[in-house]
Amino acid sequence: MVDVAGLTTPDAPAMRRAMLTTIGIPLAVATSADAIRCDLVRRWRGQGERSQILRFVQPSLIGLIDGTISTLAPIFAAAFLVGSHAALLVGLAASLGAAISMGLSEALSDDGELSGRGNSLVRGALTGMATFVGGTFHALPFLISDTQTALKLAYVVVAIELITIAWVRRRFLQVPLHRSLIQVTMGGFVVAGLGALIGHA
Repeated sequence: MVDVAGLTTPDAPAMRRAMLTTIGIPLAVATSADAIRCDLVRRWRGQGERSQILRFVQPSLIGLIDGTISTLAPIFAAAFLVGSHAALLVGLAASLGAAISMGLSEALSDDGELSGRGNSLVRGALTGMATFVGGTFHALPFLISDTQTALKLAYVVVAIELITIAWVRRRFLQVPLHRSLIQVTMGGFVVAGLGALIGHA
């Protein structure tokens, strides 16, 4: 019989680091990633709601909107012109390029001193990551080799992304959900339509 009451349980961060190093991720990388995550959570909890919006929500939302909408045209154009594999590669390239561009733009355009929007590196990182996520999700369906099936799934993913953006705007910016849905959907349709038009040229 084992006395489980006497066993000590390691803290959660240490367990995560042990699991990551077990699967081959270096301890330095795991520790650094954990430290960044903890720092972001600590910063978030230490801010008021207005400061949370200015320093975290807006930079992330800008990236999510740009990544979701700006990559629609090249992805759909490539899908109609060449096929699934090309659309996937174009989507990943566009997402990476947009993430770097948007992250740099956010970080370099405002150091946070005058505006009170916080650390420029944190905002730039949030914008870049959100841009990459927004652009990558609707590229992943093109892992499917059948282009028509991939397109149908991509349409669903884009719809989910647009609804998510609308919900975030409602939750943090108090934009009415129906108005936000109309705005982001119109933007998405225009860009996707341009991609389809060029793809059929």
